[in-house]
Amino acid sequence: MSATTTLAEVLTQLTKEGELYEKLPNRRVRCYACGHRCLIPEGRQGVCRVRYNKGGALQVPTGYVGALQVDPVEKKPFFHALPGSLALSFGMLGCDFHCGYCLNWITSQALRDPAAVSPPELVTADELVNMAKRHGAPMVASTYNEPLITSEWAVEIFRVAKARGLKTAYISNGNGTPEVLDYLKPWVDLYKVDLKGFNDANYRKLGGVLGNVLDTIRLLVEKRFWVEIVTLVVPGFNDSDKELAQIAEFLASVSVDLPWHVTAFHQDYKMLDHANTAAATLFRAAEIGRRAGLHYVYVGNLPGRVGHHENTYCPACRTLLIERHGYTILKNAIQEGACPTCQTSIPGVWN
Repeated sequence: MSATTTLAEVLTQLTKEGELYEKLPNRRVRCYACGHRCLIPEGRQGVCRVRYNKGGALQVPTGYVGALQVDPVEKKPFFHALPGSLALSFGMLGCDFHCGYCLNWITSQALRDPAAVSPPELVTADELVNMAKRHGAPMVASTYNEPLITSEWAVEIFRVAKARGLKTAYISNGNGTPEVLDYLKPWVDLYKVDLKGFNDANYRKLGGVLGNVLDTIRLLVEKRFWVEIVTLVVPGFNDSDKELAQIAEFLASVSVDLPWHVTAFHQDYKMLDHANTAAATLFRAAEIGRRAGLHYVYVGNLPGRVGHHENTYCPACRTLLIERHGYTILKNAIQEGACPTCQTSIPGVWN
């Protein structure tokens, strides 16, 4: 990328016609990749800034990554999927939200924030899947930016990955649509949703709508994706007993078997005026989750400081099934998807 070429100009070259849209009169298009359902006139971009209307056809990102790493499945975090294994994690650039505490702002806000510098690296779907195989990673995950807005590229990769026996995953803000979930269902096994709170006014400050995310969670479970939920607990933003209970009760109403990860906020990006999350706050959140009836509540982002809250226990007999320390699996006693003591089925993707 030369000094005179902008990132946006480079990315317009790395596109193809999308599949998640409809053509409308006057060369306008309606995009279905995320819950914004952008109505895009000719020559304009959607909210995400990476899907744009060229001559009445929606152009979408393809053929590159903005971030690429091999890391533990537990880091995604998935605690009920292939414990102790690796995931090849790739991301593109752009997001349909603009969260002030984004941990991946270098990639997600690359088209909004001049300080976010993450040049695209050209790559093919075959090369990414070969890389996963080389590293012994049984999973390929779309993450680091919002995968919904780059779904056509993810599906191109996942088609190759699934043909070669790999699992596939989305790490997402959950701002979906029925159309995009139908499009993803044949190709995506696991779906992590970042449920950022239960206050619609706060959600709108981040660029989203709470109802869209709740509808997406319901649909994901209904359509039988494997789903895990993460809430980054931010002091003074979403950490009240009332709001945590609303989240937990909603999740329990969808399925008591939904794993809920309550994780620690660390000052980052633009949100520097809130305190880091104390372990005691996460213990309180976990207890609220259990009281709501959730079978699997986990405390994260503070490895070694949360005791048994990282472990998986049988909800029926309380046998210790998976013992964790951070991203390390110390013990895995699950046998054929069940508790070895009482044979209760433990939901997840175990092989």
